[in-house]
Amino acid sequence: MAAARAVLTCGRVFAQSAASYSTRSAGKTPLSQKWTVLQQTVRQNARRYTTGQAGRAYVWPATAVGVACGLAVGTTLYLSQREKPVGAKSVPTFEHDPTPGGFRTNLPEFSLSEVAKHKTKNDRVWITYKSGVYDITEFLESHPGGASKIMLAAGGSVEPFWAMYAVHKENPEVFELLEPLRIGNISKKDLIEMQQTKKADPNDPFASEPGRHPALAPSSKKPFNAEPPQELLVDNYITPNELFFVRNHLPVPQVDMNKYVLTVGGEGLKKHSFTLDDLKEKFKHRKMVATIQCAGNRRSNMMEVKKIKGLSWGIAAISNAEWTGVYLSDILAHVGLSDPENRGELKHVQFEGLDLDPERAPYGGSIPIEKALDPSGDVLLAWDMNGEPLSRDHGFPLRVIAPGIIGARQVKWLSKVWASPDESPSHWQQNDYKGFAPQVDWDSVDFKKSPAIQEYPVQSAICEPKDGTVWDDEEEVTVKGYAYSGGGREIIRVDVSADGGKTWHPTELVAKPNQGYNRTWAWTLWEASVPLPKDAKGKKVELCAKAVDSAYNTQPESFKPYWNLRGVVANAWHRVHITVEPPEGDDD
Repeated sequence: MAAARAVLTCGRVFAQSAASYSTRSAGKTPLSQKWTVLQQTVRQNARRYTTGQAGRAYVWPATAVGVACGLAVGTTLYLSQREKPVGAKSVPTFEHDPTPGGFRTNLPEFSLSEVAKHKTKNDRVWITYKSGVYDITEFLESHPGGASKIMLAAGGSVEPFWAMYAVHKENPEVFELLEPLRIGNISKKDLIEMQQTKKADPNDPFASEPGRHPALAPSSKKPFNAEPPQELLVDNYITPNELFFVRNHLPVPQVDMNKYVLTVGGEGLKKHSFTLDDLKEKFKHRKMVATIQCAGNRRSNMMEVKKIKGLSWGIAAISNAEWTGVYLSDILAHVGLSDPENRGELKHVQFEGLDLDPERAPYGGSIPIEKALDPSGDVLLAWDMNGEPLSRDHGFPLRVIAPGIIGARQVKWLSKVWASPDESPSHWQQNDYKGFAPQVDWDSVDFKKSPAIQEYPVQSAICEPKDGTVWDDEEEVTVKGYAYSGGGREIIRVDVSADGGKTWHPTELVAKPNQGYNRTWAWTLWEASVPLPKDAKGKKVELCAKAVDSAYNTQPESFKPYWNLRGVVANAWHRVHITVEPPEGDDD
């Protein structure tokens, strides 16, 4: 089960992804050595006891290094599926359950009010997971992210923090090591009440998530990340709002429009505040069709080469919409920043959202100031999507649309725009969404040595037919898909092969933007009828697609030469395997 494979994660620093943990470790102590050190540290504090309800003493060996290490290495690599929490609909049986967090009939019970009293070292620090109560006091100081990070869950459930900060699904050892810190169960009374009343954890940051279209296929539910079915993706040049892929890093905020303001300024500039009505009334409205693509789109294809930590995105973490808003360049000019030649030391424009982590630090990103100040860069602060107000999942009431740039920089629920000599200090700008050479691993990675990804390289994918399709025409196959390139580069050609790349056929660009030189912000949809190999009947056929952009960049043949530990900018030839079925009555 997904949660049983999870690495314990809590707080912002250990919300820094295995990436960020390894960044702190790079040049210092490898992760494997830290694991050993943590084991030794915890064992030195091995024998502690907690008295149960009947006065019995329970002694536990402190082999919970996995907990401490897990609390350090998780981040934006999110749960693909979370186990049902304590408040799920099933009725507890209170039979002995040996799985992590399961009800243990041989352990004492503690009420939630009793657990809530244990928030300091003097009182012992307790947390809950599912039905279990755990005393984590002994390894607080050993935690690589610092004791203050673990303390965010003190006296309550750790589950909301695990859900918010993605985990490593292939680490069952962590939960096996968690149980030695187990001191008891949540009381039957509280467990029953939580289920009967569906009582939500008051600290659960995901309690007010919006509804979503059932066609969206989640790669994680908390935070919610999902893509539409690939066969629906190319049915419309403009993606319907309900089917636009969703990429959230943190809980979706609830915005009170009576209090909403956007702060705009920068170093050496006067700070200004705008309501949404101010933006609509003071600045010229602009419309633009632009594609947004997650930097992790097609990560699942790259995972076929070697395991990767991150959401297993398919080919549909990309969508296209018409956006309405105001130019960022107009707003920056209004606050005194318009001439790129007189910008001084200002090199970046930082964005902050209203989505917050447990320490109330916002999601953030930044783009080069040249892109922000150039009207031809077409950076919008948008409030409408396909003629409708932004939905909560897509950034209501205001978001950044930085066309040609990866989705991670297009901050939603925008609250602040700030010109600065420096990039955004946020984790997602500094310690995520960067590429590395194939030999770099989590023990050697140094995120400071790689620039933040901005423009996406040329990309294409086959949406129809799907991988595994049985095709009943032995003569030809109809292939449909999309192509896109970052930086405003136009797609000039898409080629398709039905023999694994030995021979190629041109496609028809059936829906193509006409947006001008180096301002092509929207995708191209393509289609082709491709002849099948003569000997394809009854066999598997490998379809391939590759696109070429206006700079004559083309997609690489395979992922292997540029595999990277974060699985970003996965743009090798897209390959789909189909089986050609002979016509009925053909006995040859």
